[in-house]
Amino acid sequence: MGMLEGKTALVTGAARGIGRAIAETLAAEGADLALCDLQAEWLADTAAAVKALGRRAEVFAVDVSNSGQVQAAVDGAVKTFTKLDILVNNAGITKDGLMVRMSDEDWDAVLNVNLKGTFLFTKAAARPMMKQRSGAIINIASIIGLIGNAGQCNYAASKAGVIAFTKSSAKELAGRNIRVNAVAPGFIESKMTEVLSEDVKQQMLDAIPLKRFGGAEDVARAVLFLAGDHSSYITGQTLSVNGGMAMM
Repeated sequence: MGMLEGKTALVTGAARGIGRAIAETLAAEGADLALCDLQAEWLADTAAAVKALGRRAEVFAVDVSNSGQVQAAVDGAVKTFTKLDILVNNAGITKDGLMVRMSDEDWDAVLNVNLKGTFLFTKAAARPMMKQRSGAIINIASIIGLIGNAGQCNYAASKAGVIAFTKSSAKELAGRNIRVNAVAPGFIESKMTEVLSEDVKQQMLDAIPLKRFGGAEDVARAVLFLAGDHSSYITGQTLSVNGGMAMM
């Protein structure tokens, strides 16, 4: 029996990359999945993978910055599965550029998805979790929210905000036995790192004590730990998954 047998999880940004790895990892440990992304058709492969693991999957098209759509997705998940045990706020975007050249639109877009989306889904999911007096919420932050990065003022602000939001919401929800934690990935192998030059990759690797990029599965395993009973006395924390690049 998996460590999440009988649990239901909702994962945002579940169509690809880290989000898909999280969904599959939770399903492999017994959870049924509510899968959210901007377009439902993007979720077909993730849903198929979850079902291949013998778990149920329901897909929802959601703009995470739209409160009505967020509430509809949470209501739909609870209606389908009768409860919601785990929420993973993974959806995120980047619109990089130097601060002095950054448009209002690029600032707002990143804050709306990365930070407001986390707020909206946490608010919506907290209600059924409070009624059942249990739940685990995991917010995907970033190393950039801890150390900053030139050309990513909007992204850094959004992810630092996610970390602060995690601490405050953890204090608000602890009395109902709802734990709220964050995972802050470092440089994770992705389509973004694939297009980098060898020189840039080497510079990045030189800054990582473990001398390798992380994989989506490294982040997914951290989420699994925080979602399960092995972390039942942990809340309000940020677990860094960065190969030692930033030690807080």
